[in-house]
Amino acid sequence: MATVYAQPAAANYFSTPSHQHTKQRGYRICDQCGNVEQPHIARFRLCGGCMTTQYCSSDCQKAHWPSHKMICQHTASQISSAKQQLGSTMVDEGLVKSLRKFVSTHNTLLSWAGFQALQLKRIPSNVRQNALLVELSYRPSSPSRFAVKATHIVPRTYVTDNDPLVGEDIRRREDRCRKNGGIGCAVILIQCGDISQVMPVEVDSPARISWDTREDWADVLRHFADSGRTDFKPISTTSRGIVYG
Repeated sequence: MATVYAQPAAANYFSTPSHQHTKQRGYRICDQCGNVEQPHIARFRLCGGCMTTQYCSSDCQKAHWPSHKMICQHTASQISSAKQQLGSTMVDEGLVKSLRKFVSTHNTLLSWAGFQALQLKRIPSNVRQNALLVELSYRPSSPSRFAVKATHIVPRTYVTDNDPLVGEDIRRREDRCRKNGGIGCAVILIQCGDISQVMPVEVDSPARISWDTREDWADVLRHFADSGRTDFKPISTTSRGIVYG
């Protein structure tokens, strides 16, 4: 029997925004120095090659390039290989770019869905066992470009063992996260046909995460992703009461 909640999972869940929203940024850490982004002061930049690694400055990006070069070029070669295998006439050239933009835009939504799907608040050890696979269908003529086709909980080895370079990059992030007091790196795989992107999410200690546990996470993910909404602000029950954000 499905759980009935007194409050919606996110702010404005039942209403359509009446104003244009700014791009959702999510929680970003500089992959070189470990600084945490403070958008009201300065925004981090994403690597233009993999659209996953992030930096607080061009100096950090340049300093990190020798260690990042291999995984970045590997990601680019995977995309190129997928295009060649499918044939140029079968691949929408905008698909890869749109998928990267989707992952970046819905960073917080996807991170929240992964946290809920893997039940990390109740079972933190799941971060080392499982991963969230999000299957998308491509709708190039719609504003959102994508719709959530299905979600699956898969063994984490489905991602890490399938591609050793990606697995090594995830382990590097996981080691850094644990040194900073987190529980590890949640793995989210976003896939549309034969094109996919791995989204590693460094997870803080559950004791420091105020998000409520929600079993309706898949419905919430579809609600915001399918409509292209970027105003996702999840519910948290704190000592100050219920807050969204």
